[in-house]
Amino acid sequence: MTDEPTGLRARKKARTRDTIADAAISLFLAHGFDAVSVNDVAAAAEVSKPTLFRYFPTKEDLVLHRFADHQGEAARVVRDRGPGVSPAAALHAHFRAGLDRRDPVTGLNDHPAVVAFHRLVFDTPALAGRLTRYQLDDEAALADALGADLGAHLLAAQLLATQRVLARTTWHKIAAGRTADDVHPEAVADATQAFAFFSNP
Repeated sequence: MTDEPTGLRARKKARTRDTIADAAISLFLAHGFDAVSVNDVAAAAEVSKPTLFRYFPTKEDLVLHRFADHQGEAARVVRDRGPGVSPAAALHAHFRAGLDRRDPVTGLNDHPAVVAFHRLVFDTPALAGRLTRYQLDDEAALADALGADLGAHLLAAQLLATQRVLARTTWHKIAAGRTADDVHPEAVADATQAFAFFSNP
């Protein structure tokens, strides 16, 4: 008897992961993060608790895996930038492209599910705290891509803080009821102004 093909196993694992994550987000949005247990999520996803923890080591990971998908992105953008392109310019272009495609990580996405998801993360202390851990890991990776000395660490912190402030500012406008199309020109202008601080005088 032959083993199950690797591709099929990977697809099954991805489906199981998505099923668990979707069940978790639905429950958290409906009842609040703190009111839902891991057992509740496992039951809704029709998996065992040990199976759930194989895919998501902590309860917070059930939500924040969406941010984990962007882990190390800034470092990759900086490493892959073209000749003569500064790290700030590369990250600005990448952020601007994210605004244009309404990437939720930029804050510029008005789909009700995305707005509700961001509200869940930002309004739940346990999730906001764990998100900080992801951000610190991203900062370390970016600093490494920039050279790993003190200057690199300072620049990495400033660049990622700029992206976070821009995304949060835009998200607040969306959460207040404005559309992504309406906010887009302001978000682009804000990003241009913010990243201009990194230009040489």
